[in-house]
Amino acid sequence: MKGTERVVRLAIIGLSAAVSACAAAPPKPVRVDDRARIAAMENGLRPMVLEPGQEPPRWTLAERMAHHKVPGLAIAILRNGEVAHVRGYGVRAAGGNDKVDGDTLFSCGSVSKVVTAATVLRLVDQGTLDLDKDVNTYLRRWHTPDAPEITRGKQPTLRMLMSHTSGLGQHGFKDYPPGAPLPTAVQTLDGLPPAKNPPVRFEYEPGTRAQYSGGGTTVTQLVLEDATQKTFGALAQSLVFEPLGMRRANFENPLSAERGNIAEAHDDNGAAAAAPVGWQSMPELAASGLWSSARDLGTFTASLIKSYRGESTFLSRSLAQEMMTEVARSTRGLGPFLESAGHTRIFHHGGANDSYKAWIEGHLVTGDGIVILTNGANGGALNREIRNAAADAFGWPVNAPVRTVAIDLSHARYQDYAGAYQLDKQYMSLQGIAPPDKPKTLTVTMGQAPAMSLGEEETSPLLALTPNRFVAPELSSATAARQLEFHRDAHGTVTGLTVEVGSMRAYYVKERTAAATKD
Repeated sequence: MKGTERVVRLAIIGLSAAVSACAAAPPKPVRVDDRARIAAMENGLRPMVLEPGQEPPRWTLAERMAHHKVPGLAIAILRNGEVAHVRGYGVRAAGGNDKVDGDTLFSCGSVSKVVTAATVLRLVDQGTLDLDKDVNTYLRRWHTPDAPEITRGKQPTLRMLMSHTSGLGQHGFKDYPPGAPLPTAVQTLDGLPPAKNPPVRFEYEPGTRAQYSGGGTTVTQLVLEDATQKTFGALAQSLVFEPLGMRRANFENPLSAERGNIAEAHDDNGAAAAAPVGWQSMPELAASGLWSSARDLGTFTASLIKSYRGESTFLSRSLAQEMMTEVARSTRGLGPFLESAGHTRIFHHGGANDSYKAWIEGHLVTGDGIVILTNGANGGALNREIRNAAADAFGWPVNAPVRTVAIDLSHARYQDYAGAYQLDKQYMSLQGIAPPDKPKTLTVTMGQAPAMSLGEEETSPLLALTPNRFVAPELSSATAARQLEFHRDAHGTVTGLTVEVGSMRAYYVKERTAAATKD
């Protein structure tokens, strides 16, 4: 956790305006028991990891907004496949009086990819697109690069692009400040000015590994446009936003101020970040260009749940179930990330543009879920704490706190955990995960305050779960704590460690020549 700061309490805004007229039936009132749960959520924020003997701190939402310097946010709560509650908190711009409500527009970052996936699947349902055809059969303005030594004659399909198994690179994209020239999709793919990214090219054989690729999603955008001869924004409007009654959602970049009720961008100090307009542009529309309200994203998330359960015709049930099934060797389905099984089965996706952090989550069996949108660079940490509070308040069987234990690590036997560890690329490849070209060294220090560092910027203390398993609270994801398990062989030598985050695994080998270090 960061150092303590003076807490500035923010006024909590009341319930937002009535639910959008997207539903045929009038909005249902919030149930009395849910009101109590919402109040518990607003006053029950907590970290994922608790130290020995520590009770959950039960921070208020206002306290944590001030702590993380996030001026405004909006939350939608889903119950049994319906948007049961939408509320805004704080202000649209720091120092201003315009309050956030359930219809305030936020940049949604990579949550865009799930809306893009739904757009594709609507066209698959209609017979316009095929998930398993070579995408070059649809492309007209651009074709996948010629790289036979990598692709071995294989070409990506929409199924591969949507599950991040296409072999194409380029993880994400930079935001563009107000007034900056914006690249076309083709310029982005070829890395031509004014695009800020290198060309999107093959990095491994299509279908053999998983690697998150915003570049691949941009190829999906071209497929949609070339196959239909319509703009991506118009397709999303006609296939997703209009059928679901999402009145505020759009892919307009740069976003026009005439839309009104827009959450402005803020940096990690809570200061305005995109003068003079108030927000950046994200021209890679399918990958990161969505603007939406919490109400609209709640409606969208609920529609995926109901389609999966056979309670909506937005997507056919069979195709919705394909969407929510992992594509080997990935932890993703056709668009969303997927986790757990049975009653804990969920789909989710985060969004992280420079000044906005977003989160959507749906529970496929119970129909519950949550949408969180923030307008500050530190919103990701706040979103995790809100999700923890929501899970506690609504009794969701996810995100239980990880309780650490007190273990005496002063014995010399534990000091040899210290050292530098290198990612085992061969192990990663066997798991079907494309290792990074320049993997970061993982460094462990022991002593009175064990810690790990991943590269130069990512650092966390290590808290014990067993004598050889630790949790790194500062490097945990929104859905799972990052845990390290040290491996000591039959000769008593520490040979490596495994890093686990949910279902993801990475194996590191200890450098034999590196001397153990102490704090």
